[in-house]
Amino acid sequence: MTNFKIILDISTTFLLSRIKQSTIAALGVTFGIGTFIILVSFMTGLNSLLDGLILNRTPHIRIYNEVKRSEVQPVDLVSRFRNGLNIVHSIKPKKNQIRIHNALPLIESLRRDERVKGVTPQVAAKVFYLSGSTELNGLVNGINVEDEVCLFNFDDYIVQGSPQDLLKNKNGILLGAGVADKMLLAVGDRIQVITTSGGIVPLKIVGIFQSGLADLDNVQSYVNLKMAQQLIGENTNYISDINVKLWDMDNAVPMSAAISEQHDLTALDIKTANAQFETGTAIRNLITYAVSITLLIVAGFGIYNILNMFIYEKMNDIAILKATGFSGLDVKLVFISQALIIGFLGGLLGLILGFGVSVLISHAPFETEALPTIKTYPVNFDPLFYVIGVVFAISSTFLAGYLPARKAEQIDPVEIIRGQ
Repeated sequence: MTNFKIILDISTTFLLSRIKQSTIAALGVTFGIGTFIILVSFMTGLNSLLDGLILNRTPHIRIYNEVKRSEVQPVDLVSRFRNGLNIVHSIKPKKNQIRIHNALPLIESLRRDERVKGVTPQVAAKVFYLSGSTELNGLVNGINVEDEVCLFNFDDYIVQGSPQDLLKNKNGILLGAGVADKMLLAVGDRIQVITTSGGIVPLKIVGIFQSGLADLDNVQSYVNLKMAQQLIGENTNYISDINVKLWDMDNAVPMSAAISEQHDLTALDIKTANAQFETGTAIRNLITYAVSITLLIVAGFGIYNILNMFIYEKMNDIAILKATGFSGLDVKLVFISQALIIGFLGGLLGLILGFGVSVLISHAPFETEALPTIKTYPVNFDPLFYVIGVVFAISSTFLAGYLPARKAEQIDPVEIIRGQ
């Protein structure tokens, strides 16, 4: 019967007799696991930051009236041309209203849907910003501030002021950071907005909004929903966009198709709108895991080579063990246990190294004008990464030790002693 205590004592003795080689093998696992945790934590944290930058402000379904070309041309209505080959040049889009017909009943219907987390209407108004002699083209979005904060983390992008300031001030505006910078405006200043109909409306700047996307921040600003409706001279029933947030994003594709069919509106789901962005995220994650796992495999090969050297150096000891009654299985367990000890100690140190460096990275200052709300580097401390690291450390070292251990198991002690 195998005595595991004796086998463990022999394994420990073998490791300590070659302490330098044992330490190098353990450090290989340590740096492999540590680098894996550091790399995957930082890269997934960065991906989450980029995803949040785009996806947090993107509705799962955006409902609006899209300008489309007319599917039926006048020539199609003439019976004698119906079966012929009709070539029509310079097709013009059909006249479409921007507002969503029966928007309020549609919003109430969506809010009653169990799949829907929340619905918020918007009104888009094309304007010119006017301050002194400076005039800029822009877009003002009318919103329900409380809904935007709750559903789309709107307050995370307000670098000066707060959402409540807009809620309290019906003539307030959250000005885009790019517009404020170009026009040298600050919170508390007033700006005039020229509507497409020629009206001039003075608004008070109650905050500065910065999404991190320069193209948006250079033109886009936010006002209360009713103020946007007043800017374009419409009543409270006028809604140009309906943004829907779902409990499960995977429902966005079938639900958007159903809305488009039932209401003759364009319903754009988040996966279609951000297909290229999701592809980039998937590729970055794939590269991260591929590089990380390669590091662990390299560490495993290092252990394999060191244990192979152990066997050649310990031929006499193996022969003596077998000659004194140890079976081939016992000898194999000796070398497997060595590999597992190296894997366990190296993996444990790797976890400590990975966690420590990740903490340092998460506290390192990271300041950029594009992401004003981010103060430190993003790091993902998902416990799953540490579990994967430990499992892979034990698994790789076991496999790295198994092949040399089988070789040790098959050694004939008579041939070794006779050779001596």
